[in-house]
Amino acid sequence: MIETILICLPNAFKGTIYRVGKLPALITERITSGIINREKREISWGLPEKSGYNPPGKPWLDYRDEPGRPLEAMAWCVERQKSWTSEDPKTDVRSVRLQVEGMTEDFHHMEPVLARKSDLRFDMYSDLDYPLNYQGNRIWQDTEYAVVAVIKIHSQADTIRIGSPQTVVIKKLSRSLGTELLSQQLRQDSLRAMQQIARDRLNACNILADSLRNAITKSGLIFSLVKQEIGYLRDQWEILLLEERKEQNGKAKAIKDLNRILENMPDRAEHLKKDIIAVQNRFLDLSLTPEKAAHWVTMQIQGRWKEFLEGFPLGEEQTSAVWQCIERLKKSLYFGKDPDVVEQYDKIPPELKKEWVDLIYSNSDHFDSVRLDALISILGNPAIAIPSREKSKRTLIQLKALAENMNQLERNTNFLLRQVLNGNNCGKWEETGDHRSVQHPSADTKSHQ
Repeated sequence: MIETILICLPNAFKGTIYRVGKLPALITERITSGIINREKREISWGLPEKSGYNPPGKPWLDYRDEPGRPLEAMAWCVERQKSWTSEDPKTDVRSVRLQVEGMTEDFHHMEPVLARKSDLRFDMYSDLDYPLNYQGNRIWQDTEYAVVAVIKIHSQADTIRIGSPQTVVIKKLSRSLGTELLSQQLRQDSLRAMQQIARDRLNACNILADSLRNAITKSGLIFSLVKQEIGYLRDQWEILLLEERKEQNGKAKAIKDLNRILENMPDRAEHLKKDIIAVQNRFLDLSLTPEKAAHWVTMQIQGRWKEFLEGFPLGEEQTSAVWQCIERLKKSLYFGKDPDVVEQYDKIPPELKKEWVDLIYSNSDHFDSVRLDALISILGNPAIAIPSREKSKRTLIQLKALAENMNQLERNTNFLLRQVLNGNNCGKWEETGDHRSVQHPSADTKSHQ
Protein backbone atom coordinates (compact mmCIF):
# COMPACT_ATOMS: atom_id res chain seq x y z
CA MET A 1 0.00 0.00 0.00
CA ILE A 2 2.74 2.46 0.96
CA GLU A 3 4.77 1.54 -2.13
CA THR A 4 1.75 2.38 -4.31
CA ILE A 5 1.18 5.68 -2.50
CA LEU A 6 4.81 6.75 -2.76
CA ILE A 7 4.91 5.92 -6.48
CA CYS A 8 1.56 7.56 -7.28
CA LEU A 9 1.96 10.79 -5.30
CA PRO A 10 4.84 12.87 -6.75
CA ASN A 11 5.41 14.83 -3.54
CA ALA A 12 5.28 11.85 -1.15
CA PHE A 13 8.71 10.58 -0.15
CA LYS A 14 8.22 8.46 3.00
CA GLY A 15 5.66 6.13 4.47
CA THR A 16 5.44 4.50 7.91
CA ILE A 17 3.30 1.64 9.17
CA TYR A 18 2.14 1.45 12.78
CA ARG A 19 0.50 -1.69 14.06
CA VAL A 20 -2.24 -1.12 16.64
CA GLY A 21 -2.19 -4.11 18.96
CA LYS A 22 -4.87 -6.18 20.63
CA LEU A 23 -7.19 -4.94 23.32
CA PRO A 24 -7.17 -3.83 26.01
CA ALA A 25 -3.49 -2.71 26.00
CA LEU A 26 -3.83 -1.39 22.45
CA ILE A 27 -0.05 -1.16 22.03
CA THR A 28 0.90 0.82 18.92
CA GLU A 29 4.22 -0.16 17.38
CA ARG A 30 6.13 1.24 14.42
CA ILE A 31 6.69 -1.72 12.13
CA THR A 32 8.70 -0.17 9.31
CA SER A 33 9.30 2.98 7.29
CA GLY A 34 9.92 3.18 3.59
CA ILE A 35 11.76 6.06 1.84
CA ILE A 36 11.60 6.31 -1.95
CA ASN A 37 14.50 7.71 -3.99
CA ARG A 38 14.27 10.74 -6.27
CA GLU A 39 13.74 8.61 -9.35
CA LYS A 40 10.72 6.95 -7.71
CA ARG A 41 12.21 3.55 -8.49
CA GLU A 42 13.55 2.16 -5.23
CA ILE A 43 12.29 2.16 -1.64
CA SER A 44 14.52 1.61 1.39
CA TRP A 45 12.78 -0.05 4.33
CA GLY A 46 13.64 -0.09 8.02
CA LEU A 47 13.49 1.87 11.26
CA PRO A 48 16.38 4.33 10.91
CA GLU A 49 14.95 6.98 13.25
CA LYS A 50 14.26 6.98 16.97
CA SER A 51 10.62 6.97 17.93
CA GLY A 52 8.55 6.33 21.03
CA TYR A 53 6.61 3.87 18.87
CA ASN A 54 9.59 1.72 17.96
CA PRO A 55 9.47 -1.87 19.33
CA PRO A 56 8.13 -2.82 21.82
CA GLY A 57 5.67 -0.03 21.08
CA LYS A 58 3.59 2.35 23.13
CA PRO A 59 0.46 1.33 25.09
CA TRP A 60 -2.77 3.29 24.84
CA LEU A 61 -2.50 4.71 28.33
CA ASP A 62 0.78 6.41 27.32
CA TYR A 63 -0.47 8.24 24.24
CA ARG A 64 -4.16 8.94 24.76
CA ASP A 65 -5.29 12.56 25.25
CA GLU A 66 -4.75 13.62 28.86
CA PRO A 67 -4.36 16.98 30.57
CA GLY A 68 -0.74 17.99 31.00
CA ARG A 69 0.44 15.63 28.23
CA PRO A 70 1.36 16.60 24.66
CA LEU A 71 -1.46 15.85 22.25
CA GLU A 72 -0.61 13.19 19.67
CA ALA A 73 -2.02 12.67 16.22
CA MET A 74 -1.85 8.93 16.92
CA ALA A 75 -4.38 9.29 19.75
CA TRP A 76 -6.72 11.17 17.40
CA CYS A 77 -6.48 8.49 14.69
CA VAL A 78 -6.90 5.57 17.06
CA GLU A 79 -9.67 6.89 19.30
CA ARG A 80 -11.76 8.77 16.73
CA GLN A 81 -10.94 6.56 13.72
CA LYS A 82 -10.32 9.73 11.68
CA SER A 83 -7.36 10.96 9.71
CA TRP A 84 -4.99 13.74 10.72
CA THR A 85 -3.31 16.06 8.23
CA SER A 86 -0.39 18.25 9.28
CA GLU A 87 -0.61 20.93 6.58
CA ASP A 88 1.42 23.37 8.68
CA PRO A 89 3.86 21.60 11.04
CA LYS A 90 4.72 24.93 12.72
CA THR A 91 1.20 25.20 14.12
CA ASP A 92 0.35 21.49 14.40
CA VAL A 93 -1.29 21.10 17.81
CA ARG A 94 -0.68 17.36 17.75
CA SER A 95 3.01 17.44 16.87
CA VAL A 96 4.79 15.87 19.83
CA ARG A 97 8.22 16.94 18.57
CA LEU A 98 7.06 20.55 18.25
CA GLN A 99 5.53 20.52 21.74
CA VAL A 100 8.46 18.78 23.45
CA GLU A 101 11.56 19.68 21.43
CA GLY A 102 10.40 22.83 19.65
CA MET A 103 11.23 21.22 16.30
CA THR A 104 8.83 20.90 13.40
CA GLU A 105 8.06 17.63 11.69
CA ASP A 106 7.53 16.91 8.02
CA PHE A 107 4.31 17.75 6.30
CA HIS A 108 2.35 14.52 6.67
CA HIS A 109 -1.00 12.78 6.62
CA MET A 110 -1.95 9.97 9.05
CA GLU A 111 -4.73 7.55 8.13
CA PRO A 112 -6.19 4.80 10.37
CA VAL A 113 -6.56 1.37 8.82
CA LEU A 114 -9.90 -0.03 9.90
CA ALA A 115 -11.17 -3.58 10.15
CA ARG A 116 -14.75 -4.59 10.65
CA LYS A 117 -15.46 -5.93 14.11
CA SER A 118 -17.51 -8.67 12.46
CA ASP A 119 -14.33 -9.87 10.73
CA LEU A 120 -12.40 -9.99 13.99
CA ARG A 121 -13.80 -13.31 15.12
CA PHE A 122 -13.16 -15.55 18.07
CA ASP A 123 -13.43 -12.78 20.68
CA MET A 124 -10.37 -10.95 19.46
CA TYR A 125 -12.27 -7.78 20.29
CA SER A 126 -14.86 -7.70 23.03
CA ASP A 127 -16.98 -4.71 24.04
CA LEU A 128 -15.72 -5.12 27.57
CA ASP A 129 -12.10 -4.90 26.39
CA TYR A 130 -12.37 -1.49 24.71
CA PRO A 131 -9.97 0.88 26.49
CA LEU A 132 -11.16 4.06 28.17
CA ASN A 133 -10.42 7.60 27.16
CA TYR A 134 -9.45 10.17 29.77
CA GLN A 135 -13.13 10.94 30.48
CA GLY A 136 -13.72 7.26 31.34
CA ASN A 137 -15.74 6.43 28.21
CA ARG A 138 -15.01 3.32 26.20
CA ILE A 139 -13.81 4.02 22.69
CA TRP A 140 -15.18 2.34 19.51
CA GLN A 141 -18.53 1.43 21.03
CA ASP A 142 -20.55 3.37 18.47
CA THR A 143 -18.73 2.17 15.37
CA GLU A 144 -18.61 -1.14 13.52
CA TYR A 145 -14.85 -0.84 13.01
CA ALA A 146 -11.69 -1.30 15.01
CA VAL A 147 -8.39 0.42 14.29
CA VAL A 148 -5.74 -2.20 13.56
CA ALA A 149 -3.05 -0.01 12.00
CA VAL A 150 -2.13 3.58 11.15
CA ILE A 151 -0.18 4.71 8.09
CA LYS A 152 1.75 7.95 7.92
CA ILE A 153 2.71 9.53 4.60
CA HIS A 154 5.33 12.30 4.58
CA SER A 155 5.21 14.89 1.79
CA GLN A 156 7.37 17.71 0.52
CA ALA A 157 6.80 21.07 2.19
CA ASP A 158 3.58 22.89 1.40
CA THR A 159 2.31 20.13 -0.88
CA ILE A 160 -0.45 18.66 1.25
CA ARG A 161 -3.63 20.20 2.58
CA ILE A 162 -6.62 19.00 4.56
CA GLY A 163 -9.06 17.55 2.05
CA SER A 164 -6.63 17.86 -0.86
CA PRO A 165 -6.50 15.25 -3.64
CA GLN A 166 -3.39 13.78 -2.01
CA THR A 167 -5.23 13.03 1.23
CA VAL A 168 -8.16 11.61 -0.71
CA VAL A 169 -5.82 9.24 -2.59
CA ILE A 170 -4.18 8.16 0.66
CA LYS A 171 -7.58 7.59 2.24
CA LYS A 172 -8.93 5.55 -0.69
CA LEU A 173 -5.78 3.45 -0.97
CA SER A 174 -5.87 2.91 2.77
CA ARG A 175 -9.41 1.62 2.47
CA SER A 176 -8.93 -0.52 -0.63
CA LEU A 177 -5.44 -1.84 0.01
CA GLY A 178 -5.55 -1.68 3.77
CA THR A 179 -8.97 -2.27 5.21
CA GLU A 180 -10.41 -4.39 2.40
CA LEU A 181 -7.40 -6.65 1.99
CA LEU A 182 -7.04 -6.98 5.75
CA SER A 183 -10.73 -7.84 6.10
CA GLN A 184 -10.33 -10.38 3.32
CA GLN A 185 -7.36 -11.89 5.13
CA LEU A 186 -9.33 -12.03 8.36
CA ARG A 187 -12.22 -13.70 6.58
CA GLN A 188 -9.81 -16.23 5.12
CA ASP A 189 -8.36 -16.84 8.57
CA SER A 190 -11.87 -17.31 9.91
CA LEU A 191 -12.70 -19.70 7.10
CA ARG A 192 -9.59 -21.77 7.80
CA ALA A 193 -10.43 -21.77 11.49
CA MET A 194 -14.00 -22.87 10.70
CA GLN A 195 -12.65 -25.66 8.49
CA GLN A 196 -10.43 -26.77 11.37
CA ILE A 197 -13.46 -26.67 13.67
CA ALA A 198 -15.35 -28.82 11.15
CA ARG A 199 -12.49 -31.33 11.15
CA ASP A 200 -12.44 -31.26 14.95
CA ARG A 201 -16.19 -31.86 14.96
CA LEU A 202 -15.77 -34.85 12.70
CA ASN A 203 -13.04 -36.26 14.93
CA ALA A 204 -15.21 -35.67 17.98
CA CYS A 205 -18.11 -37.39 16.23
CA ASN A 206 -15.90 -40.39 15.49
CA ILE A 207 -14.92 -40.59 19.16
CA LEU A 208 -18.53 -40.26 20.26
CA ALA A 209 -19.68 -42.79 17.68
CA ASP A 210 -17.08 -45.23 18.99
CA SER A 211 -18.46 -44.67 22.49
CA LEU A 212 -21.94 -45.29 21.12
CA ARG A 213 -20.86 -48.55 19.51
CA ASN A 214 -19.33 -49.64 22.81
CA ALA A 215 -22.56 -48.72 24.60
CA ILE A 216 -24.64 -50.71 22.14
CA THR A 217 -22.28 -53.69 22.48
CA LYS A 218 -22.57 -53.58 26.26
CA SER A 219 -26.33 -53.19 25.99
CA GLY A 220 -26.43 -56.37 23.90
CA LEU A 221 -24.39 -58.18 26.53
CA ILE A 222 -26.81 -57.03 29.24
CA PHE A 223 -29.76 -58.32 27.22
CA SER A 224 -27.99 -61.67 26.83
CA LEU A 225 -27.50 -61.86 30.60
CA VAL A 226 -31.19 -61.07 31.14
CA LYS A 227 -32.20 -63.82 28.70
CA GLN A 228 -29.80 -66.22 30.41
CA GLU A 229 -31.33 -65.47 33.83
CA ILE A 230 -34.85 -65.94 32.46
CA GLY A 231 -33.72 -69.20 30.89
CA TYR A 232 -32.47 -70.30 34.29
CA LEU A 233 -35.90 -69.46 35.73
CA ARG A 234 -37.52 -71.64 33.04
CA ASP A 235 -35.23 -74.51 33.97
CA GLN A 236 -36.14 -74.11 37.64
CA TRP A 237 -39.83 -73.99 36.78
CA GLU A 238 -39.64 -77.16 34.70
CA ILE A 239 -37.72 -78.95 37.47
CA LEU A 240 -40.48 -77.91 39.87
CA LEU A 241 -43.13 -79.34 37.55
CA LEU A 242 -41.19 -82.57 37.04
CA GLU A 243 -40.77 -83.06 40.78
CA GLU A 244 -44.46 -82.43 41.33
CA ARG A 245 -45.38 -84.96 38.62
CA LYS A 246 -42.55 -87.35 39.57
CA GLU A 247 -41.42 -87.52 35.95
CA GLN A 248 -38.05 -87.60 34.23
CA ASN A 249 -36.72 -84.71 32.19
CA GLY A 250 -37.97 -85.49 28.68
CA LYS A 251 -35.33 -83.34 27.00
CA ALA A 252 -32.45 -84.99 28.83
CA LYS A 253 -33.89 -88.48 28.23
CA ALA A 254 -34.31 -87.87 24.48
CA ILE A 255 -30.71 -86.64 24.19
CA LYS A 256 -29.51 -89.64 26.22
CA ASP A 257 -31.33 -92.02 23.91
CA LEU A 258 -29.88 -90.37 20.79
CA ASN A 259 -26.38 -90.57 22.25
CA ARG A 260 -26.88 -94.24 23.09
CA ILE A 261 -27.91 -95.03 19.50
CA LEU A 262 -24.68 -93.50 18.25
CA GLU A 263 -22.54 -95.22 20.86
CA ASN A 264 -24.04 -98.65 20.02
CA MET A 265 -23.37 -98.30 16.31
CA PRO A 266 -20.48 -100.19 14.70
CA ASP A 267 -17.13 -98.40 14.57
CA ARG A 268 -17.51 -96.18 11.54
CA ALA A 269 -17.54 -92.39 10.92
CA GLU A 270 -16.31 -91.81 14.44
CA HIS A 271 -15.65 -88.13 13.81
CA LEU A 272 -19.28 -87.59 12.71
CA LYS A 273 -20.64 -89.49 15.70
CA LYS A 274 -18.50 -87.45 18.11
CA ASP A 275 -19.65 -84.23 16.46
CA ILE A 276 -23.36 -85.16 16.84
CA ILE A 277 -22.89 -86.25 20.45
CA ALA A 278 -21.05 -82.98 21.26
CA VAL A 279 -23.83 -80.88 19.70
CA GLN A 280 -26.56 -82.84 21.51
CA ASN A 281 -24.80 -82.51 24.88
CA ARG A 282 -24.28 -78.81 24.24
CA PHE A 283 -28.01 -78.41 23.67
CA LEU A 284 -28.65 -79.53 27.23
CA ASP A 285 -26.71 -76.49 28.49
CA LEU A 286 -28.75 -74.00 26.48
CA SER A 287 -31.69 -72.10 27.97
CA LEU A 288 -33.80 -71.19 24.96
CA THR A 289 -37.49 -70.51 24.59
CA PRO A 290 -39.40 -73.51 23.16
CA GLU A 291 -39.73 -71.97 19.70
CA LYS A 292 -36.06 -71.08 19.42
CA ALA A 293 -35.03 -74.40 20.93
CA ALA A 294 -37.15 -76.26 18.36
CA HIS A 295 -35.50 -74.31 15.56
CA TRP A 296 -32.06 -75.08 17.04
CA VAL A 297 -32.90 -78.83 17.17
CA THR A 298 -34.06 -78.77 13.55
CA MET A 299 -30.98 -76.99 12.26
CA GLN A 300 -28.23 -78.43 14.47
CA ILE A 301 -29.37 -81.92 15.54
CA GLN A 302 -31.93 -83.08 13.01
CA GLY A 303 -29.83 -81.74 10.12
CA ARG A 304 -26.74 -83.62 11.28
CA TRP A 305 -28.70 -86.86 11.74
CA LYS A 306 -30.16 -86.57 8.25
CA GLU A 307 -26.71 -86.09 6.75
CA PHE A 308 -25.30 -88.93 8.82
CA LEU A 309 -28.06 -91.41 7.88
CA GLU A 310 -27.70 -90.59 4.20
CA GLY A 311 -24.00 -91.46 4.35
CA PHE A 312 -24.30 -94.37 6.76
CA PRO A 313 -27.77 -95.93 6.52
CA LEU A 314 -29.14 -97.82 9.54
CA GLY A 315 -31.78 -100.44 9.70
CA GLU A 316 -35.41 -99.40 9.52
CA GLU A 317 -35.94 -99.96 13.23
CA GLN A 318 -32.94 -97.88 14.29
CA THR A 319 -33.76 -95.12 11.81
CA SER A 320 -37.31 -94.96 13.15
CA ALA A 321 -35.97 -94.81 16.71
CA VAL A 322 -33.78 -91.84 15.79
CA TRP A 323 -36.69 -89.82 14.36
CA GLN A 324 -38.92 -90.77 17.27
CA CYS A 325 -36.30 -89.55 19.73
CA ILE A 326 -36.00 -86.24 17.85
CA GLU A 327 -39.80 -85.80 17.90
CA ARG A 328 -39.86 -86.54 21.63
CA LEU A 329 -37.07 -84.01 22.08
CA LYS A 330 -39.04 -81.31 20.26
CA LYS A 331 -42.19 -82.08 22.22
CA SER A 332 -40.32 -81.93 25.53
CA LEU A 333 -39.30 -78.37 24.80
CA TYR A 334 -42.89 -77.20 25.42
CA PHE A 335 -43.27 -79.08 28.70
CA GLY A 336 -43.10 -76.01 30.95
CA LYS A 337 -45.87 -74.19 29.08
CA ASP A 338 -48.03 -77.20 28.22
CA PRO A 339 -51.58 -76.10 29.21
CA ASP A 340 -52.48 -79.48 30.72
CA VAL A 341 -49.25 -79.70 32.73
CA VAL A 342 -49.53 -76.08 33.95
CA GLU A 343 -53.21 -76.49 34.88
CA GLN A 344 -52.49 -79.54 37.02
CA TYR A 345 -49.97 -77.63 39.13
CA ASP A 346 -52.23 -76.14 41.80
CA LYS A 347 -49.75 -74.51 44.20
CA ILE A 348 -49.92 -71.12 42.44
CA PRO A 349 -53.14 -69.14 41.89
CA PRO A 350 -54.34 -69.54 38.26
CA GLU A 351 -53.99 -65.86 37.24
CA LEU A 352 -50.56 -65.56 38.80
CA LYS A 353 -49.50 -68.85 37.23
CA LYS A 354 -50.68 -67.74 33.78
CA GLU A 355 -48.78 -64.43 34.04
CA TRP A 356 -45.66 -66.24 35.27
CA VAL A 357 -45.65 -68.70 32.39
CA ASP A 358 -46.32 -65.97 29.84
CA LEU A 359 -43.39 -63.92 31.14
CA ILE A 360 -40.73 -66.64 31.31
CA TYR A 361 -41.70 -68.18 27.96
CA SER A 362 -42.17 -64.97 25.99
CA ASN A 363 -40.14 -64.53 22.81
CA SER A 364 -38.41 -61.15 22.52
CA ASP A 365 -35.40 -60.06 20.51
CA HIS A 366 -35.05 -56.72 22.27
CA PHE A 367 -34.87 -55.38 25.79
CA ASP A 368 -38.39 -54.92 27.16
CA SER A 369 -38.28 -53.01 30.44
CA VAL A 370 -42.05 -53.32 30.97
CA ARG A 371 -42.03 -57.12 30.86
CA LEU A 372 -38.87 -57.17 32.95
CA ASP A 373 -40.56 -55.01 35.60
CA ALA A 374 -43.50 -57.41 35.62
CA LEU A 375 -41.17 -60.39 36.04
CA ILE A 376 -39.30 -58.68 38.90
CA SER A 377 -42.60 -57.91 40.55
CA ILE A 378 -43.89 -61.48 40.26
CA LEU A 379 -40.63 -62.85 41.66
CA GLY A 380 -41.43 -60.94 44.81
CA ASN A 381 -44.45 -63.18 45.36
CA PRO A 382 -43.63 -66.14 47.67
CA ALA A 383 -46.15 -68.25 45.74
CA ILE A 384 -43.48 -68.64 43.04
CA ALA A 385 -41.72 -71.37 45.03
CA ILE A 386 -38.56 -71.85 42.99
CA PRO A 387 -35.26 -72.05 44.90
CA SER A 388 -33.58 -69.10 43.17
CA ARG A 389 -36.51 -66.68 43.36
CA GLU A 390 -34.85 -64.02 45.55
CA LYS A 391 -31.47 -64.34 43.89
CA SER A 392 -32.95 -64.08 40.41
CA LYS A 393 -34.98 -61.07 41.48
CA ARG A 394 -31.87 -59.23 42.71
CA THR A 395 -29.96 -60.15 39.56
CA LEU A 396 -32.72 -58.88 37.27
CA ILE A 397 -33.05 -55.63 39.24
CA GLN A 398 -29.32 -55.00 38.83
CA LEU A 399 -29.35 -55.86 35.14
CA LYS A 400 -32.36 -53.62 34.56
CA ALA A 401 -30.62 -50.68 36.27
CA LEU A 402 -27.48 -51.29 34.23
CA ALA A 403 -29.51 -51.54 31.02
CA GLU A 404 -31.25 -48.24 31.77
CA ASN A 405 -27.90 -46.56 32.41
CA MET A 406 -26.51 -47.87 29.14
CA ASN A 407 -29.67 -46.76 27.35
CA GLN A 408 -29.25 -43.28 28.83
CA LEU A 409 -25.62 -43.28 27.72
CA GLU A 410 -26.71 -44.22 24.22
CA ARG A 411 -29.29 -41.42 24.12
CA ASN A 412 -26.78 -38.90 25.46
CA THR A 413 -24.21 -39.98 22.91
CA ASN A 414 -26.71 -39.63 20.07
CA PHE A 415 -27.64 -36.18 21.36
CA LEU A 416 -24.00 -35.12 21.53
CA LEU A 417 -23.41 -36.43 18.03
CA ARG A 418 -26.25 -34.30 16.72
CA GLN A 419 -25.07 -31.27 18.67
CA VAL A 420 -21.48 -31.59 17.46
CA LEU A 421 -22.45 -32.22 13.84
CA ASN A 422 -24.93 -29.34 13.79
CA GLY A 423 -22.75 -27.00 15.80
CA ASN A 424 -25.64 -26.56 18.24
CA ASN A 425 -27.43 -24.77 15.39
CA CYS A 426 -25.07 -21.86 15.84
CA GLY A 427 -22.36 -22.83 13.38
CA LYS A 428 -23.76 -21.23 10.25
CA TRP A 429 -21.48 -18.64 8.68
CA GLU A 430 -23.56 -16.16 6.78
CA GLU A 431 -22.36 -13.39 4.51
CA THR A 432 -24.06 -10.11 5.36
CA GLY A 433 -24.16 -8.63 1.91
CA ASP A 434 -21.52 -7.25 -0.41
CA HIS A 435 -18.70 -5.97 1.80
CA ARG A 436 -17.49 -3.78 -0.99
CA SER A 437 -20.61 -1.67 -0.75
CA VAL A 438 -20.18 -1.00 3.00
CA GLN A 439 -19.05 2.58 3.62
CA HIS A 440 -16.32 3.45 6.09
CA PRO A 441 -16.85 6.12 8.72
CA SER A 442 -16.32 9.47 7.15
CA ALA A 443 -13.08 11.13 8.18
CA ASP A 444 -13.08 14.81 8.91
CA THR A 445 -10.76 16.22 6.28
CA LYS A 446 -11.91 19.83 6.72
CA SER A 447 -11.27 20.29 10.42
CA HIS A 448 -9.53 18.27 13.08
CA GLN A 449 -11.24 19.83 16.10
